[in-house]
Amino acid sequence: MAKKVEKPHFTDEFKEEVIKYALAHADESRTSIMKKFGIPQSTYYKWLRQYSKNGEIQNRGSGNHSSEEAKEIARLKKELRDTQDALEVLKKAIGIVGK
Repeated sequence: MAKKVEKPHFTDEFKEEVIKYALAHADESRTSIMKKFGIPQSTYYKWLRQYSKNGEIQNRGSGNHSSEEAKEIARLKKELRDTQDALEVLKKAIGIVGK
């Protein structure tokens, strides 16, 4: 019979501490931050996504919006972030090709 593995429980304060540390130490690799705090990769990236949405970590399930307008705003914010990321990649590519 397989034993059930318990997932570690992290407090909201701990989550915020990890994210604030990561933002303050942008030069440090994400892998070293995950090892330093002893958190799994998927958990770390989930916290980053939650934080990037509105500047704080939300423990609500995905898609849990209070209204259709909030859902649309969240979708548009994600689309804007994706577009900005793509623009940065294109700018770098133009800089490389232009040399």
